[in-house]
Amino acid sequence: MLAVHLDKGRVSARRTPVPRRPPGHALIRLLCGGICNTDLELQRGYYGFRGIPGHEFVGEVVGAETASLIGKRVVGEINLACGECGFCAKGLGRHCLRRTVLGIVKQPGAFREFLTLPEVNLHLVPREMATQTAVFTEPVAAACEILDQVRIAKGERVVVLGDGKLGLLISQVLVASGLRVHQFGRHRNKLRIAERAGVSTEIVKKNLPVAEFDWVVEATGSAEGLRQAISMTRPRGTLILKSTIHGLVPVDTAKVIVNEITMVGSRCGRFEPALKLMRSGKLQVEELISDRFPLASAARAFERAAEKGVLKVLLI
Repeated sequence: MLAVHLDKGRVSARRTPVPRRPPGHALIRLLCGGICNTDLELQRGYYGFRGIPGHEFVGEVVGAETASLIGKRVVGEINLACGECGFCAKGLGRHCLRRTVLGIVKQPGAFREFLTLPEVNLHLVPREMATQTAVFTEPVAAACEILDQVRIAKGERVVVLGDGKLGLLISQVLVASGLRVHQFGRHRNKLRIAERAGVSTEIVKKNLPVAEFDWVVEATGSAEGLRQAISMTRPRGTLILKSTIHGLVPVDTAKVIVNEITMVGSRCGRFEPALKLMRSGKLQVEELISDRFPLASAARAFERAAEKGVLKVLLI
């Protein structure tokens, strides 16, 4: 089979054996994969990663212990938990200390013709949902995670900083949940996607507002974005951090302490609310697709995904 490999910044497509299906796992044929910012950071050296990347995917089950899964389209939660520790007992397997993470930590990823994943990680894709919509399930779940972590009353104003793939999904999810969202970004064409979902938008200027917002979501994917987000947050406000960046990020802790800002790290989320929200039609995710490439052209796909202004690039 064909599989994508990252090694010291180089992307290649290689022939590798079809993986064996371990007990309790399904064998899945890849239909569609999405390149996200984390994949690009892995290419730059995040986690010292070498191997098969990819954690956003839709696939067709071709082998499973549960016969009813065979032939079905699925998406899969990316954290493979031990099922025995305290975090797992609380339903927080994504924080299991012994977990592996699909395409990120000690688990070959989804950018290959066939992959395996525990059956308990799988969620059926609704029949009426297009494959290229369902491939957004994992990042939409990450956006929904914000509302699992913090309680924001309906009608409250929330600021999203950043107009990349995740930032645009976050603003749509928050608007669909009844919040008033204002998004700052650098690209008018991207912000128009948010505007069509009911988000008010603003092009980033040299001087951003200072200490003006109670709720700020940082999704710029840059170290500078974190500094800006801290500055924009009101005293006793809450800052939700969504960017994963390779390398150390300097933080002015004096502002955080003096202004008593609550900082919330936010990562993966539950798939159930994401699928429900996408099924409702309230999110326009396919507008975020910039390009599509066959798996064999993965190197070109990663180059395209790294280009300025590009949103989601899919591997078919």
